[in-house]
Formats: sequence, C-alpha cells, structure tokens
Amino acid sequence: METLSGKIALVTGGNSGIGYATAKELKAQGAEVIITGRRKEAVDKAAQELGATGFIADQGDLSAIEQLAATVKEQFGKLDILFINAGVVQTAAIEDATEAMFDNIFDINFKGAYFTLSRFIPLLSEGASVTFLSSNTASMNGATSSVYSASKAALNAVMKIAAVELAPRKIRVNAVSPGPTETEILKKQGLSEEQLKGLHDWIIDRVPLRTMGKAGDVGKMVAHLSRSESSFITGAEFLMDGGMSL
Repeated sequence: METLSGKIALVTGGNSGIGYATAKELKAQGAEVIITGRRKEAVDKAAQELGATGFIADQGDLSAIEQLAATVKEQFGKLDILFINAGVVQTAAIEDATEAMFDNIFDINFKGAYFTLSRFIPLLSEGASVTFLSSNTASMNGATSSVYSASKAALNAVMKIAAVELAPRKIRVNAVSPGPTETEILKKQGLSEEQLKGLHDWIIDRVPLRTMGKAGDVGKMVAHLSRSESSFITGAEFLMDGGMSL
C-alpha cells in the first residue's frame, strides 16, 4: 500500500545499512527518495537498486551540506521527509581517546546532523517529518563509548528543541534509537569471523529478547513516523533495542 505517495524524502547515508533499508521502505510506500553518501560508486549502485536519486555529500563537511541543500531545492523544491541517518562508530577509553577521533565523531554525528537539519529547515513543507538516527547508547554507560554516546545524547537534546521550534509549522521531529542491529558496520571493524561470532554472542547475552535488531524494522519505524498516523507525535525518542537498555 502506497501511503507516502507524493512525498519527497531525503535519507542521508542511504547507500548502506539502516539508511538503505529506510530508503527502500519509503520507496515501497510511494515516496520519491533521495539518498546521500560519501562514496560515489556506492551511492550510484544503491540509487540504481532503489530507483532513487543519489547525491554525493559528506555530512562532516558544512559546505557539502549547504551544496546538497541548494541542489535539492533546485531539483525538487521541497522536502516532506528528512531522515538524518549518516554517522560513524568509533570507541576508545577516555584515557586513550584522541582529538582526531573526538573531532571525527562529533563532526559527523552531531555537528553534521545539526547543520543538515539547520540548512534543510527552509525546504521542509508544512507538516513534514524529521527523524534523527540516535542510539540506545545515548542513555547507557558502556565503557569505551563516551564520545559516541555523547554525540547521540547531544543529538537527542537538539531533537527536542527542534520539535518545539518547528511546531508552529506542524513539522514533527523525533529520534529512533536502535540497539545492536544487523548491518555491515560490524564487518567493517576489521574483526575475524571468530571475533565477530564472539561479539555477536556477547551482544545477544545482553538483549532480553535474545536477538539482534533488523535494519528493515528501523526503516518501518521511520516510515511510520513520516505518515499521517503519527501527526500527534513529536519530540519523542523511540528505543528499538530488544530491552537492552533496561
């Protein structure tokens, strides 16, 4: 059923993982979808598979965000759905953290997400939906996750203030906070198959529902928050972590 027909959606970091799954769900529900990413080959491939429009844009670069906004305005005129998804994961104990790691995480996860919202606000139609990809770690206290968790906690604070600021235009702003989710990102950490299995088992032991999340389920939640059924929901964080944060 095409419940998002006539809507224009932008998914940052839409060439893989949760972003790709969300773009696929929005497309299936009738939206016209735009995806972004940093690697041209990956963006072009994903856009072709999805039947979406792909643009190269680095969320850690303010000038790239502003160019993206200008391009979207020129080619599409407006946005009805904005899913600010692009992000990076890096961990280190506080004692071992480097300035380069700190800056990389905050430049992309917080500063980049913040200014993506900022620069796209003029393009948002009345009644539009904005969703941030946060994380259950924003409200947890795991060792080695201080910088990453702080970047997501900061994002949640902005989400709530944005919900207040944009309410006069009926624009709703929410966050989805997944826990451990089956995506390719774990395989990019340079771990062996044995290490990956050990990490998987370690995670499952800490999730009451005894399973990993699915990227497609996050996509369905973002789509739900983008539909008229969610017109009274704003400033809310939706935990999707199988009870892990309990």
